[in-house]
Amino acid sequence: RSICSFEYIYFARPDSEIDGISVHNVRKEMGRQICREVPTEADVVIGVPDSGLAAAIGFAEESGLPYELGMMKNRYVGRTFIQPDQELRRKGVRMKLSVVRKAVEGKRIILVDDSIVRGTTSGRIVEILKAAGATEVHMRVTSPPITHPCLYGIDTASRMELISATQTPEEICQKIGADSLHFISAEGMIAATDRKDVTV
Repeated sequence: RSICSFEYIYFARPDSEIDGISVHNVRKEMGRQICREVPTEADVVIGVPDSGLAAAIGFAEESGLPYELGMMKNRYVGRTFIQPDQELRRKGVRMKLSVVRKAVEGKRIILVDDSIVRGTTSGRIVEILKAAGATEVHMRVTSPPITHPCLYGIDTASRMELISATQTPEEICQKIGADSLHFISAEGMIAATDRKDVTV
């Protein structure tokens, strides 16, 4: 028996436990871990709601930078990456997230998110943060690059849909408009779960 890492990274509610291990605590530790892997000069840390928030808190605690609630989520819009086509995903991101301008204006932002699947959400978020006055956006992702589809029911039907399958992190960074982009290492992600049976 093994457990899919995406349960801790994305799917599970933050107030839940998997085999007695707190999802919230694992996500915070993932944030701390990527901070240790890639120390970055910035002014503030924000997370992408909802599954990036705990990791952003962990990053802020590890770095000593302030944590801000820089983005708000429309609770009536569902998860965008599982929408069946790209145009629906683009529209979903526009409807789903808004920026707290005073939290980001004139600041260098560490933006923490759980994953980059197709790049749709990430690019739109970077765009709206910079439109709100962020001077830099440094994206930190608490899953390793997703290079192969899931064969167990998640809507990633084709490997060619996955941006990390065809582009390097440097190319993805340029495409989404971020000032830097780093993914957590597979070893760091597994260490954050504190269990040996996690599949990447």
